[in-house]
Amino acid sequence: MPAAPSASYSITARLEVPAGGPSVSRLTNTVESAGGSITALDVTASGHERLRIDVTIAATSTDHADRLVEAIREIEGVTLGKVSDRTFLMHLGGKIEMQSKHPIRNRDDLSMVYTPGVARVCLAIAENPDDARRLTIKRNTVAVVTDGSAVLGLGNIGPKAALPVMEGKAALFKRFAGIDAWPICLDTQDPDEIVRAVQVMAPGFAGINLEDISAPRCFEIERRLRETLDIPVFHDDQHGTAIVVLAALTNALRVVGKKIQDVRIVMSGAGAAGTAILKLLLSAGAGHVVVADVRGVVHTGREDLGTDLRWIAEHTNEQGLTGTLKEAVVGADVFVGVSAPNVLDGSDIAAMAADSIVFALANPDPEVDPAAALEHAAVVATGRSDFPNQINNVLVFPGVFRGLVDAQSRHISDDMLLAAARALASVVSDDEVNPNYIIPSVFHPEVSSVVAAAVRDAVLAERQNPAG
Repeated sequence: MPAAPSASYSITARLEVPAGGPSVSRLTNTVESAGGSITALDVTASGHERLRIDVTIAATSTDHADRLVEAIREIEGVTLGKVSDRTFLMHLGGKIEMQSKHPIRNRDDLSMVYTPGVARVCLAIAENPDDARRLTIKRNTVAVVTDGSAVLGLGNIGPKAALPVMEGKAALFKRFAGIDAWPICLDTQDPDEIVRAVQVMAPGFAGINLEDISAPRCFEIERRLRETLDIPVFHDDQHGTAIVVLAALTNALRVVGKKIQDVRIVMSGAGAAGTAILKLLLSAGAGHVVVADVRGVVHTGREDLGTDLRWIAEHTNEQGLTGTLKEAVVGADVFVGVSAPNVLDGSDIAAMAADSIVFALANPDPEVDPAAALEHAAVVATGRSDFPNQINNVLVFPGVFRGLVDAQSRHISDDMLLAAARALASVVSDDEVNPNYIIPSVFHPEVSSVVAAAVRDAVLAERQNPAG
């Protein structure tokens, strides 16, 4: 289906038009006829003969925005001035900044914030290193670390090009959880160098959020950091996605009246996100899971199994299915896709079990057209914002880290991930849950606090009963 105009591709154009006559209505008709949407029209200067207006227009792509500008240029009586891309304007100079929590107004302030007074605090921490959590930014600070190797759906674009995403992540940490996060973009894709870089910077942080690091290196990097650091390490592309998927599936199963231990789940994608989703689903009680990758169903008889695929083969597909993804989804209750666009069509969804659930999460184009899936499935979720039930990591990573930081956790466990998923699912009440509302909005006021409280309680419970 054609993409809808989006703020992501919106522009603001400065125009001069005659003060009277049909120029403004021509402008509106031209934009709408070309598939755009005028979202704001502001008069910035007025005279007897001419008006100066700033018109904001949502487009579907960069090329579409260019075509809209050319169409406006051809309108009789309209003079086109400066055209600004609103997304690029928002990124000018970066999206985050550092601010002092205390004003530095005089010598007294300076002597306490910095030398000589700060020396006393340094010596206190040297004597008791745990005081760093109480007396420095360490108590509320997370490092967002990437090597730029798997950024969004853009691929290996490098650390500089990854920086806008890491800045955005830091801004979301602050907006939704009050956490101060710092973007760290490393100019290396060597696992040894990444591990060492994070190890030597770790003393200044309460947690590490790994981001956009490609598989399979991300598994090794996370594992080694978890083994050596005394702060929690969380690869959001893996575990954030897994938490939201489990929460959404929990509520989708409520809608259709099925239980996770009974349903047959077919997954497409065995990379970082797919593997983490699988492991969390298994921890939550899923008993019948089949995973497919680009070469088809993963099973123990395949000769191309590396370490990670071998683990998947040994923990799934108890029936020993072989063949293609399309063959595997026949009769399945649940499909979870974190792979590639258009690997299924409506006929594949029709072949699933009654009251099926489809999570097609590839972005921007999902594994199956959501409109086609909705003709046959009871519940459909995507990673997109223009359909109901968006699976979005923003729902969990702020709250997860808020809980970890507040509890001064030194690690993160599956029990904490499960607690976060259950808490997120619980935000949707029995009165609210329905096929188009299985997951709350990222702007729901209770999401971060509910997730944080659940994670904090899980940390404390594990600390009191370390043997589980």
